Amino acid sequence: MAELQNASAAELGALFAAREASPVEAARAVIAHVEAWEPTLCATYAFDPEGALAMARDAEARWLKGQPRSAIDGVPTLLKENIATKGVPMPLGTAATDLLPMAEDAPPAARLREAGAVFLGKSTMPDYGMLSSGLSSFHKLARNPWDLNKNPGGSSAGAGAGAAAGYGPLHLGTDIGGSVRLPAGWCGVFGLKPSLGRIPIKPPYAGRVAGPMTRSVRDAAMMMRVLSQPDWRDSMSLPWLDIDWDDLQREVRGLRLGLHMDAGWGLDVEPETAAAVRSAANAFEAAGAIVEPMPAFMTRDMADGMDRFWRMRSWLDISALAREKQEKVLPYIRRWVESGASLTAAQVFHGYSQMGAMREAAVNACQRFDFVLSPVSPVASYAAEWPSPTNDPQRPFEHIAFTLPYNMSEQPSASINCGYTSGGLPIGLQITGRRHDDLGVMQLAAAYEGLRPTQRPWPAPPQR
Repeated sequence: MAELQNASAAELGALFAAREASPVEAARAVIAHVEAWEPTLCATYAFDPEGALAMARDAEARWLKGQPRSAIDGVPTLLKENIATKGVPMPLGTAATDLLPMAEDAPPAARLREAGAVFLGKSTMPDYGMLSSGLSSFHKLARNPWDLNKNPGGSSAGAGAGAAAGYGPLHLGTDIGGSVRLPAGWCGVFGLKPSLGRIPIKPPYAGRVAGPMTRSVRDAAMMMRVLSQPDWRDSMSLPWLDIDWDDLQREVRGLRLGLHMDAGWGLDVEPETAAAVRSAANAFEAAGAIVEPMPAFMTRDMADGMDRFWRMRSWLDISALAREKQEKVLPYIRRWVESGASLTAAQVFHGYSQMGAMREAAVNACQRFDFVLSPVSPVASYAAEWPSPTNDPQRPFEHIAFTLPYNMSEQPSASINCGYTSGGLPIGLQITGRRHDDLGVMQLAAAYEGLRPTQRPWPAPPQR
């Protein structure tokens, strides 16, 4: 039973069904594993061992009766702290938030609870989710389990770190510019940013999605079967489709794949990252896919416009706080939004219009390909204490050039590990599909799991 903390959701379900292990045993194993890691990793918020064990006992009773609620009934799960769970305060990563218990589960939490998932607690995020970092004014600094001196990324920081470290097999993040894919890439796990509206969420707004973060595509597919169920509270959700998420088989031969190595703006792609992504493309080509270069389709004007729009939105939110609350927000965030006060209406409207410009450019660029391959990030992590790879609040988004356009275009896009740096850090391959082809993206990612070299062992807790 000592290895239950490393079992996948699929493996745990089989063990529960065969009565070779129980949800209570799995929960206890994962809780002990989290407790061994957490003093150094700092990936959780509202960690609740007793609540998890109570949910596990209920799940165990259902399995013993042969009446599990779903394939993930009894499986240990962590939810990003900006996904509301009833009774748990939601700080949004910042010390400026009043800690009031949430009145109800948000749609993703409600679906997971209905399915019998065992909630270990929440995973951490930076202030307002506006950083690709584990740095927060409320939470302790979250670190990357592959190298504790490195950043796990964000804003789903604790989810990426926890998935790689073995904090249970199922993790839920959110993504508006790369916040699932970036930590997934830097922590070496699988992360799916689904099509906008595929997973109902609250509150919904342009570009925002929830997505699974797991060690395997199969486990993510098990989450998608649950998370994609309808919920009327998301006014932007897609009509529900009975997608066979278990069907992860896909013939690679004959697929036309775009290889996108120049984002058109942002940081240069580091040589080791470029080599790993090209190696993945070569593996697909050897399996019979047709791989062709895809030129840059984004511009600096699009990126800067989006930056100005987000600055104004955040400036309005933060400037509405009482002065003592504003001073609690992470200084980097405050410096980033300050210029929002001087933006003109024309500048903000132009920035808003760039969402549409990105959407049109991305959809047009991808149209002639079945899928597009690219780096998730141009760099392989950075210092744990930094808020971004540039550490410059005037250049905060230089690392999201490959991820951002697919939030605006509403296309499904995933991160999957495709190699390691010479220092042992994971490198993320981004796989993007046409609008609404979420299953296709997962199928191609599953195919790549069979094509890529053997993965390195998962990180282990530091020895005390």
